Amino acid sequence: MTSHAAVVARGMGTPCVAGAGDIRVDMAARTFKVAGTVVKEGDVITLDGGTGECFLGAVPTIQPELTGDFATLMEWVDTIRTLKVRANAETPTDAATARQFGAEGIGLCRTEHMFFAPERIIAVREMILASDEKGRRAALAKLLPFQRQDFTDLFLIMQGLPVTIRLLDPPLHEFLPHTDAEIEEVAKAAGVDAAVVKARNVALYESNPMLGHRGCRLGITYPEIYEMQARAIFEAAVFVSRDTGRTVTPEIMIPLVSAKKELDLLKASIDKIANAVFTESAYQLKYMVGTMIELPRAALLAHEIAETAEFFSFGTNDLTQTTFGMSRDDSGPFIGVYREKGIYEHDPFAQLDQQGVGELVKIASERGRSTRPGLKLGICGEHGGDPSSIAFCQKVGLDYVSCSPYRVPIARLAAAQAALGDASGSGMH
Repeated sequence: MTSHAAVVARGMGTPCVAGAGDIRVDMAARTFKVAGTVVKEGDVITLDGGTGECFLGAVPTIQPELTGDFATLMEWVDTIRTLKVRANAETPTDAATARQFGAEGIGLCRTEHMFFAPERIIAVREMILASDEKGRRAALAKLLPFQRQDFTDLFLIMQGLPVTIRLLDPPLHEFLPHTDAEIEEVAKAAGVDAAVVKARNVALYESNPMLGHRGCRLGITYPEIYEMQARAIFEAAVFVSRDTGRTVTPEIMIPLVSAKKELDLLKASIDKIANAVFTESAYQLKYMVGTMIELPRAALLAHEIAETAEFFSFGTNDLTQTTFGMSRDDSGPFIGVYREKGIYEHDPFAQLDQQGVGELVKIASERGRSTRPGLKLGICGEHGGDPSSIAFCQKVGLDYVSCSPYRVPIARLAAAQAALGDASGSGMH
């Protein structure tokens, strides 16, 4: 349930079961077989993305609603908790769903998810295929209006609530075409031969892309990407602030930082774009630039990084991967065995490992605030919706947790329970 596919699907309110290795697919017969059961193309099956169970046939479902006694309970919960609860969202539907479930802002907007729409992916691929900066900027200019509208929609839905926007994070090869038809389409749009596209695919291939050319490393090597995104954010924020009269304070998050110098360079670039937009529009607004703490080195050097970063958001999905040296997409076959043998009490991707990963969160929080008292701290990994992990966040002194929109009610309840636990431990009632 913590594979990347399942996490993204859950954020869209769609059940996903990943790692079902016992399934045998017969492409010729258009069937798959598992445990003696044959399922034909067109048969209905029902998935429970939380438990991983699959049912043959249609299981009656209902749309969850915050009404009646549950709504009353949630009102009580909100008077008790001290942790804010935000949502991971980047589409208007996700953002509206999150607000419906009581989210107090967006804690993680993953901008790369905005790039895959058909009218955008061609421009993204043109940018990747460009042979020089001029070509990349020309392609990015096509993306700017889309990004500006994306952020305008989010700011309008959130009505002045905080929105943390993570600049482009994944390696570029994720956006490249793979089928011959896609390669031909991209080559035609870019005005190059299909062989050029295939060669670029090979050139961008990475043996271990999650530890490769991604995150802030993209912003350092191709600064024009983050410049386009920053301009889109500021232009959208100015428009919404002016149009609605509501204060919009964008929180721009730089991913995968491991050294203060990376953040220094990128923040200077963002500040430059902000000043340009404010001058052009004759309108000023406040904004914050912070970083995602998802590498052990960043956690240990948090006191230095906090000299530049105005907030930290703990990306515990990747922090767990980089601390354990274990991929959440590939750990399924052995995590169960490790739990059976008592090596791990819980799946560390589902429930925060407080001894190791949690200790890094604690160290980074303390060191960051030693440099910048009052530093805003949040968590935006899937652990942000897990009750035991939320209790840990309360104990460490984080300001908010952020989780998938559909997990917001659980997070609100868990935050209230954590607050009561804290009060009980300190002799308060």
